[in-house]
Amino acid sequence: MSEPAPAADPLVEVAGLKKYYYEQDTVLDRLLGRDPVSVKAVDGIDFEIQEGETLGLVGESGCGKSTTGETLLRLREATDGQVRFDGESLFEMTDDELTTFRKRAQVVFQDPFSSLDPRMTAGESITEPLAIHDVADRTERRERAVDLLERVGLSGDQVDRYPNEFSGGQRQRIGIARALALEPDFIVLDEPVSALDVSVQAQVLNLLEDLQEEFGLTYLFIAHDLSVVRHISDRVSVMYLGEIVETGSVEDLFENPAHPYTRALLESVPRASADEHGRRVDALAGDVPSPRSPPDGCRFHTRCPHAREACRAEAPADVEVSPESGQYAACFRSVDDHPYWESEPLDHAGADGDRG
Repeated sequence: MSEPAPAADPLVEVAGLKKYYYEQDTVLDRLLGRDPVSVKAVDGIDFEIQEGETLGLVGESGCGKSTTGETLLRLREATDGQVRFDGESLFEMTDDELTTFRKRAQVVFQDPFSSLDPRMTAGESITEPLAIHDVADRTERRERAVDLLERVGLSGDQVDRYPNEFSGGQRQRIGIARALALEPDFIVLDEPVSALDVSVQAQVLNLLEDLQEEFGLTYLFIAHDLSVVRHISDRVSVMYLGEIVETGSVEDLFENPAHPYTRALLESVPRASADEHGRRVDALAGDVPSPRSPPDGCRFHTRCPHAREACRAEAPADVEVSPESGQYAACFRSVDDHPYWESEPLDHAGADGDRG
């Protein structure tokens, strides 16, 4: 976990970002009079990342985390909203400006077994971005690849080896070296350790922290494992069904979660303490609703143990839970005088009056 730069204009600003996919939208569908069906993968999210900071983005599989990362890098085109990088609108950039952006913003993908071309050596994979952007000559690129392999904990002598000669953890290190080749400012880390053994995960996380300190990097760290996010992040945003339901510092989110979904995720994390032996861990009730037809009101109300009629009738806005630290949650339970408290509990929820 790095020490973020003093408060200033953020390096990354995301406002109202939406990414919808459309089904039944072919020529044949139109001829047959079928209406397009939208899949709301990302549905109006806002967040900022300060220079030198790591923002963790967490949630269950299918909640829109990876789509968010790909869209704010323009690997996918947004449906609506705004992304600003270092003060410049990403969606209004010229081709030349976009080329410069792609040098400054990189990505490390989830699966180290499929993200490397099996026909390319480690050195070729690392130098490919340099060749695409016409940076340096062939000899200098190879020297850069050797240097980067050593910086990520591998041997420069492995530069001519192919992916099948490396373990999963070593392949992910090569993916990280490739992301560093153009000396970026910002890296999207999309589940970078989820496919690795636990012992290897710790090594890669420590490497990412060391590289962040060495190169002054800014990270968006996408994961579903909260224990991993806690290790590396400065702040955390929690996503559910295409929306961000809570954002706060690591300390606030883990010690005083305000949204029931965040609490449920934390409860599901295994704990090594002897005091927790025999602790019952309840999985979240119900299935995640389809992003094709998300529930009205609060999207979590169909699974929330505290849901009331107000949750079904109205979508909650972000509420400032901790003004000192900037913790926000989209939940009526954070508002003392909201009509939520007087409305009836839903059938699947308990009739609790707990305001804690």
